[in-house]
Amino acid sequence: MDSGKVDLNRREFLGSAAGMGLLILKPQTVRGSQANSAIRMGLLGCGGRGTAVAKSFIDNTAARYVALADLFSDQLENAKTSFDKLAEAKSYAGIDPALMFRGPMSYQELAGSDKIDVVHIATPGFFHVDHLEAAVAAGKHVYCEKPLGVDVVQAKRALEVGKKAEGRLSLEVGFQIRSAPPFVELVRRIHANAIGPVACISAHYHATAMRYAPRPPMSHNEIRIRNWYWDHVISGGILVDQNIHVFDICNWILKGHPTKAIGTGGRNVRSDFGDTWDNYQVDFTYPEGVHVGFNSVQFGDKLWDVSERIFGAKGVSESPYSGPVRIIGDEPWVWQDPQAPSGSSPEQSKFSVTGEVTDNLAFADREKDKSFIESIVSGKFHNQAAAGVESALTSMLARMAAHVGHEITWEQLLGSNQQYELGIDLNQFKT
Repeated sequence: MDSGKVDLNRREFLGSAAGMGLLILKPQTVRGSQANSAIRMGLLGCGGRGTAVAKSFIDNTAARYVALADLFSDQLENAKTSFDKLAEAKSYAGIDPALMFRGPMSYQELAGSDKIDVVHIATPGFFHVDHLEAAVAAGKHVYCEKPLGVDVVQAKRALEVGKKAEGRLSLEVGFQIRSAPPFVELVRRIHANAIGPVACISAHYHATAMRYAPRPPMSHNEIRIRNWYWDHVISGGILVDQNIHVFDICNWILKGHPTKAIGTGGRNVRSDFGDTWDNYQVDFTYPEGVHVGFNSVQFGDKLWDVSERIFGAKGVSESPYSGPVRIIGDEPWVWQDPQAPSGSSPEQSKFSVTGEVTDNLAFADREKDKSFIESIVSGKFHNQAAAGVESALTSMLARMAAHVGHEITWEQLLGSNQQYELGIDLNQFKT
């Protein structure tokens, strides 16, 4: 390990006012528009995930997407077609071609535009922190998809960027589950001692393969970027890119991060272009000796199931993506939503690679979107950088432990100064 250890305890990590809380300020004018006007958003990264979340914002809030940016022109054109149709349905203008930015510096052009209030970052994980830094430096509010970094150095940078945004900008991280009503109520009950002191947690993320349509002939580097889910450096691997949602829930429930982890895994089944592992088994140790046993797979097409089972002295809670969210024990409880979509059932639902899910997460995007936009309009800014970095580092702790093959402590992770190299000159994509 690198000897340049960084001492970053939880109090310093979360800061005095950041984390998941709100910073209460006087209502004020949003950049470029009055507080009662539509928030103008620019989408950076026009792939499936970005366009799906953008559509959610359009459906659930008064926000409008007015600008687009991407490395590739075909992505931009496809996104423009989609957003123009959405705008037409809402009876307002589509994307102005002058607000379409292409190429390796498009993120700076988007961030620097005085025509937008918010940068929505939906690029591959490796680029998130660079793009976050540019948006905050330009004075833009940010909605950033997870993770906040794919390596330790990036995560530390994201934390510093979050401090610069504190008190003046909303900086939201794409952990929609923290806004899902069944999960919010379950965690409230756990924190109110409904299951007693937590002894241990059993969790899993069993996913099907991330698939891409066949690509026309292109360079090795372009395939890496376009098929980034398959690339360990660009995505961070399945623990950091996908399984981070489970770690975020565990940190939320246990009000902190693990002190150490040990794990294993490998690439035993997948045969795609990339180099990401397809399975992991990890044991985390949290404060008070609470252990979290976690296992993950990402291959095939037979099963998608995600859940956490929390064992306490008075009961057990279960929190699947699809199925009963409940407590079994001295204070039994089952989530019931009178506004649930008609036809929904506790049976396993079908999930997509863009993150669109049903059942217990049905209203997560809606609540997340409304809360973020309201934070900007009201001036009660959100700053989720610290919590987002904490969950990213938890994912990296699991990954490092599995890849080195022995126990890694939180302090060793932070002291490692782990840094990934992209190995691609993005200037080759200027034209």
